Amino acid sequence: MIGSGSWATAISKMLLCNVQQLNWYVRSQKNIDTFRYSGRNPSYLTSVQFDTSKIDFSSDINYIVDNSDVIFLAIPSAFTKSALEGLTVSLRDKFLVSAIKGLIPDENLIVGAWLNQRKDVPVEHIGVISGPCHAEEVALERLSYLTIACQDVRLAREYANLISCDFIKTTVSDDIYGTEYAAVLKNIMAIASGIFHGLGYGDNFQAVLISNAIQEMKRFVDTVHPIARDIKSSAYLGDLLVTCYSQFSRNRTFGAMLGKGYSVKAAQAEMLMVAEGYYAVNSIHEINQRYQVSMPITEMVYNIIYCNGVPKLEAQLLTEQLR
Repeated sequence: MIGSGSWATAISKMLLCNVQQLNWYVRSQKNIDTFRYSGRNPSYLTSVQFDTSKIDFSSDINYIVDNSDVIFLAIPSAFTKSALEGLTVSLRDKFLVSAIKGLIPDENLIVGAWLNQRKDVPVEHIGVISGPCHAEEVALERLSYLTIACQDVRLAREYANLISCDFIKTTVSDDIYGTEYAAVLKNIMAIASGIFHGLGYGDNFQAVLISNAIQEMKRFVDTVHPIARDIKSSAYLGDLLVTCYSQFSRNRTFGAMLGKGYSVKAAQAEMLMVAEGYYAVNSIHEINQRYQVSMPITEMVYNIIYCNGVPKLEAQLLTEQLR
């Protein structure tokens, strides 16, 4: 496991239902010492108790990678490059499972493509975790569903079994590009949902917004990676719904603050965790300069965050385009 935030902690809880030892890279040695002593992550999902006798912690990323065959990546996309910059051990013969729901911002690449192009990881050695699953509910062991995508469905099933347990059910997919882009886009849509909530729009409008959002997502992923996919499945629509509606959604929370009048910087300063959609909307906007897909919701969020658009005015303009 690479990462020590809430999602990394939740996935580690799943993994330890099935594996005898987990190698876990945690950047801070102080946090490792506290974790070992208390059996709990000192910073995230602190209610979850771990059997630390089954965990080999290290602040040396090369040690962790060198001693692991399967690497789970669960770090914010904006910090992925910096987290791996000290890595000298080759990833080529490892299997990488990305739980990162974002793009590498300065390169506008989904994580799978970045691993393939920059870290020489074969595409068939890359998996993606997607689906409607908040870390906070995993901590409470509330039933959740996840999808593991990999071009080799046999491998997808093998690694899906690593996270399956009483409270996690899994399905598999071969759509590594579509599921990863959908995981990026749903964060943008959740910011939009939050903005409208902050402005005082009600549930009736939210239903229209989200039905338009899934259509916008479909237009984009079908253009960027045109294969047969069911956009109504939980990896796409389910993840969109929970991110737009849940009290645990940091992107919706970020958007709601913008709708209530916070500046972008003030909203970021008040939040304790990264809202991936902040970075994603700029990257998707730039990527779409090539594809020219109709994306009015994404453009509204982009205008508010990066062009100093007034939320109330931008929202009104969008309402005229939705059907």
